[in-house]
Amino acid sequence: MNYNAKYVVRLTEEERKSLHTVVKKGKVAAAKRSRAQILLKADAGPNDSGLSDLQIAEALGVAVSTVHRTRQQYVEEGLEQALARKSARGHRPRKLDGVKEAHLVAVACGPPPQGRARWTLRLLASKLIKLEIVDTISKNTVGRTLKKTNSSLG
Repeated sequence: MNYNAKYVVRLTEEERKSLHTVVKKGKVAAAKRSRAQILLKADAGPNDSGLSDLQIAEALGVAVSTVHRTRQQYVEEGLEQALARKSARGHRPRKLDGVKEAHLVAVACGPPPQGRARWTLRLLASKLIKLEIVDTISKNTVGRTLKKTNSSLG
């Protein structure tokens, strides 16, 4: 499979110098140094002399797909994005921060609703929504949050 055809790396003189600096610098993350080396070897330059993905992968000891993704990121997003680490994609902010957790614990430690012997996770979740502490929340999130708190509900 020839990955090179679509993403041709043509570095400017300034970009080439900054990549050489990254490669030669002592304290640089290994992944960043590796991506800089990939871009330097992939540089087509004025006379189209860049190496193929397979040649780069063998020379640097990385996977061919890594070389391809680095080329693609450089062409589509620029030098800084090609060198930077991607942020975690699946990460979502927590539903309950410290203040909201305190509200949850206060509600859970209070008296249960009329006609109930104790709080259930589902009741606690609906109470947090009624009090407008959160927009939506699952009973599982409520349970995990209560499990990690050091409060005694008994």
